[in-house]
Amino acid sequence: MKRVLTSLLLIPTCSYVIFSGIPVLFAAVVALFALLCYREYARLAAGHGLAIPQPVGYALGLLLLFAGPRELAVAGLGAILGLGFALRSDDLRQSLPNAGAFVLGLVYVFGAWRAGIALHAMNPHWFFFAVALNWTGDVAAYYVGRAVGKRKLAPRVSPGKSWEGAIASALASIAFGMLYLGRFVPDLPMWQLVTVAAVGNAAGQLGDLAESALKRGAGVKDSGTMLPGHGGWLDRLDSSLFAMPAVYAFLVFVR
Repeated sequence: MKRVLTSLLLIPTCSYVIFSGIPVLFAAVVALFALLCYREYARLAAGHGLAIPQPVGYALGLLLLFAGPRELAVAGLGAILGLGFALRSDDLRQSLPNAGAFVLGLVYVFGAWRAGIALHAMNPHWFFFAVALNWTGDVAAYYVGRAVGKRKLAPRVSPGKSWEGAIASALASIAFGMLYLGRFVPDLPMWQLVTVAAVGNAAGQLGDLAESALKRGAGVKDSGTMLPGHGGWLDRLDSSLFAMPAVYAFLVFVR
């Protein structure tokens, strides 16, 4: 019940922010979500024994979000600072893992939201599609997986997920894409519509598994506790963090 109530609050609120036409509001909410996700990512990294300078990560991440065409310069600066801070490790064998975790967090969290901002600039419906795509898929995977799921998808990472659920997720996402994009992006050819939905769903499912692997490595069940029934923000948005850049890449390189 907590999970349902949280979703009933989040979905209309986020929909309003996406389609409100208030750029400052959208930017502020994206920045907040990115900061919350990065905070939980840093906690997971700490569970792996990796030290991340969070204040520097927040500052660079926000810069990456709104750097515009200067993204490459920010990414390079992140690598420099990550390696610089890693030199402070008492055990120098941790220098490379610490620096890698720092830079990965910037790309994984803030880079994904930067792609989301670019999608929203193209068309708010593209952003909503990239985020909602896996909400639909998750519901289908949950119910089909519980009803008929037998073949484990990734038992070491997420024992509850099945191939049957994954296939149901993909089909539901493609159906959602055909209905939603067919209505709001009518100039998209059918093959591209189906392909972008399939790509976004596959990326989202991979993102879910990747975050599960991070949590298992850190020895925790959830990335946080702020969302009743869901865990943390990273638990709720892990699929979107992979789907947004995947959909954006499709539009940039294929469409």
